[in-house]
Amino acid sequence: MSSDAHPGWHGVNIDKPVEILLAEDNPGDVMLTRKALEQGKLANNLHVTTDGVDALEFLRQDGEYEDAPRPDLILLDLNMPRKDGQEVLEELRADDELRRIPVVVLTSSESEEDIVRSYELNANAYLTKPVDFDGFVEIVNRLENFWFQVVKFPEK
Repeated sequence: MSSDAHPGWHGVNIDKPVEILLAEDNPGDVMLTRKALEQGKLANNLHVTTDGVDALEFLRQDGEYEDAPRPDLILLDLNMPRKDGQEVLEELRADDELRRIPVVVLTSSESEEDIVRSYELNANAYLTKPVDFDGFVEIVNRLENFWFQVVKFPEK
């Protein structure tokens, strides 16, 4: 597989960048994620929303996001304004059009309650953000490898 090919969430190898939605309100974490993805192996388009309402509008292609691509992966922070990550996850999983998009909760919370609740809402993974840049790059590289080189998704 070439470095810019990935299976996508439809399970088909396609030669285009990976579409990633990052729902994150902390500008520092957005910058860290962007830099970590730039150092990764896969070509990607990172789209950022800064609150839960905008994340859902992006996913539903509403309003200013009418031309937004369907993400191959969602990186979801729990602590966001207007709608928190768990509210976003709950709505996402209730939507027949969006429920199959993999969601990785990427948050600073190590709360057992947050972890349990995220998995109850069918998060695909729960990761605590590393505090240093090297740790952040490592976790993002592992995410890329796992979700786009190891995991198999249904065709439709």
